Amino acid sequence: MTNRFPATPEFSGALYQPSRVEADVFDLEVEGKLPSALRGTFYQVAPDPQYPPMLGQDIYFNGDGLVSAFSFQNNGVSLRRRYVKTDRLMAQRREGRSLNGIYRNVHTNDPRAATNNTTANTTVLKHNGVLLALKEDALPYALDPQTLETLGVYDWQGQITADTFTAHPKIDPGTGNLIAFSYEARGEGTPDIACFEISPEGRVLHEIWFKAPYAAMVHDCAITTNYLVLPFIPLTVDVQRLREGGQHFQWQPDLPQLFAVVPRRGSATEVRWFRGPANGFQGHTLNAFEQDGKLHLDTPVTGGNVFYFFPQSDGYVPPPETLASSLHRWTFDLQTHSDFVEPQPLNDYPCEFPRVDERYLGQPYEHGFMLAFDPNRPYRDDIGPPPFQFFNLLTHFNLRTKASESWFPGDSGCFQEPIFVPRTAQAPEGDGYLVALLNHLDTYRSELVVLDTQDMAAGPVARVQIPLRMRMSLHGCWAFDA
Repeated sequence: MTNRFPATPEFSGALYQPSRVEADVFDLEVEGKLPSALRGTFYQVAPDPQYPPMLGQDIYFNGDGLVSAFSFQNNGVSLRRRYVKTDRLMAQRREGRSLNGIYRNVHTNDPRAATNNTTANTTVLKHNGVLLALKEDALPYALDPQTLETLGVYDWQGQITADTFTAHPKIDPGTGNLIAFSYEARGEGTPDIACFEISPEGRVLHEIWFKAPYAAMVHDCAITTNYLVLPFIPLTVDVQRLREGGQHFQWQPDLPQLFAVVPRRGSATEVRWFRGPANGFQGHTLNAFEQDGKLHLDTPVTGGNVFYFFPQSDGYVPPPETLASSLHRWTFDLQTHSDFVEPQPLNDYPCEFPRVDERYLGQPYEHGFMLAFDPNRPYRDDIGPPPFQFFNLLTHFNLRTKASESWFPGDSGCFQEPIFVPRTAQAPEGDGYLVALLNHLDTYRSELVVLDTQDMAAGPVARVQIPLRMRMSLHGCWAFDA
């Protein structure tokens, strides 16, 4: 490689130094005992750039999608890793260098760059016999779930005509239907939103199109029995700024936190809009449910701009230590005409990457699982300051009792997003196992840990040793063996 990756926080350290490794590793070493309930595959994807950035610097979210599959079979675990062979990546491989400029700004790309700018690096989800690699700026790519070979762009046989597709679709546990949406659905900077409900066999059952008040990031969503909830983060898009070589998103502290409540089987005229306090960053959703004419949405909220790489117009970025965050509940009263909602905190500590027992997705529930940060826990100062996405606790939170139980992995451990697997199909809600990647910042090692949710403080019942360092990933899923 002629050029080296820059020695910036986005490309260095145990979390963010690119890995760039495709591999097949069979029968990984396991400490402890793997639960017999774990028979399936844990899929996850990381932004992992194949080449150093064309402009000499870049943000973490602009890396090429590298999918990992941990297969739990025959009392052991094997690992397969493959890049998603996007048009963008293949164009770079032909040229032997990066061809892409600023994140989600095609106006800054090399003329030899692919027209399809997506990296397919945010989520993987198994649906209709394929593994979808998703990023919200384009349609997903389909992969073979066993080999991880890329099959191509996936548009549900031409049924999805939007330009984009969410990285966070939800699967209704009662029907198996995939509920999804697109923002900037008619092209960059457009305020068009499209919502879809898709059968397990891949047939579009319902579709709604409408316009938002402005184009903004809509990263995640939540579902209930009758509704889809879309949180609009006050990171807005301006086409002229893009044409002038600027960032795709810009923080607007004066804008409210905005929510669209969309009837899953209704029409655009029935969409309800709600707003909350300004200068708030809604994180990933934990869950939502309906009760007594009201819709409740639970999501981490931070009081200010988390994404330092998308500053406001004057360049201001709040110091990280000033950003307080915790899990909040938003209650939308669907029987009144009031559109303002004041969220109520559910806990008092920073948390993100929340997951729910997916058998209870969209229903009243009690248990949540998340990454958390406790600044009072020991930290190895000699390994440098904590990285951008630093979480030192794996936490089980009971929303009814407000009790938290966590495991702390030591003074240099950092978790990646967990996934919950029920102990059995009939097990009570929240009774099962958490599977999560753990990075050791001092030794540049990674391992996959398995914890019993009934005794989180006891630590892992099994540790799967990984003979390579795993770059910080974004999201993943669990798929049971058929």
